[in-house]
Amino acid sequence: MDDGRWWPLVGLLFGIALGFAVVVGGLTAFLVVLVLGVIGFLVGRALAGDLDVGGMLGGRRRQ
Repeated sequence: MDDGRWWPLVGLLFGIALGFAVVVGGLTAFLVVLVLGVIGFLVGRALAGDLDVGGMLGGRRRQ
């Protein structure tokens, strides 16, 4: 199965998690789930090699 076909399902699950966070915990829980989701997404992209962490953190390029 192609990796691109999973993204809508991942988005749906993340949206459901955010919805439950709002219903159960209010705005604070929503923001916590949102921030942790974004951090998890960025860590996953970095581990997969799709994200240049050094460039984001202002690392110097070696020549």
